Amino acid sequence: MTPGDNGASAERVVDSSENGASPEGSRLRLGGMALRNGLLIHGPTHWAAAARTPDGAIEVASGPKPSFARGPLGSIPLVRGPLRLAEAFAVVPVARRNLPAARLPVEDSRVVVIGLATAALSSAIRRLGPTTLARETLIATLGILPAATALRDRDLAAYHGVEHKAIGAYERGSLNPADAPKEHERCGSNLVLPLVVLSVAGQIVVERLIERPSPVARALAALGSTSAAVELFAYAERSPDSAVGRMIHGAGHEIQRVLSTREPTEAQLEVGSAALREILRAESGDTSHSGVG
Repeated sequence: MTPGDNGASAERVVDSSENGASPEGSRLRLGGMALRNGLLIHGPTHWAAAARTPDGAIEVASGPKPSFARGPLGSIPLVRGPLRLAEAFAVVPVARRNLPAARLPVEDSRVVVIGLATAALSSAIRRLGPTTLARETLIATLGILPAATALRDRDLAAYHGVEHKAIGAYERGSLNPADAPKEHERCGSNLVLPLVVLSVAGQIVVERLIERPSPVARALAALGSTSAAVELFAYAERSPDSAVGRMIHGAGHEIQRVLSTREPTEAQLEVGSAALREILRAESGDTSHSGVG
């Protein structure tokens, strides 16, 4: 194996629409990310992706995923969250390299332009004077614009729905994504509310403690805010009926319903099935190719 291979395997499949129940026993904890033409899923130790090619075929690839959160660090509150987020993001370039047909959400000139513009505007706003609640709320809101711009792509929003339906179906004991709703309680949209609130609070605290905060101080505050937001996200999952859980899930569900997901087509669900079957194959240690994604 060469470093460029990363232990990944790839195959071209013709039909991935076969249905069936997921294996008996405990379910894997799966996460994912929508692609512009497919779906990336990651499990405890592997990743898998499926993408629709311009000629209508489905290609899949899989391999071991980078690991940052295993061992003692992975159980420390406020540390484990950023490490797990880092794992999820580190998978993306690996999958893109091993599945050239895949198209990432950021592979859109509009998203790049909006991202650069919001970064420049946020920096300019900070230079206007002392931090205020209204100013930091505006900056935090601007940070959402690149993702919102990407999700204006109907296919990306539909594959976000495929992600939820594929993982949700598996968690319900099915391999048919059509069996699950397009909203999911563990979607990253549930991070939006706590992240915005805590990001604003963190920057205001830094401004009050340090007369002229350096970029490093602001970055550390942002990291702390992200860590706390991930812990709130996890608490909401453990305690969905608590006031915090209802608030976080309520906001996340509305974001998914109104903005970030669309009902996918049968062809898009077929790609989701391919990705789901491939991650289960990869996590099982099966080195053979079944012909089903």
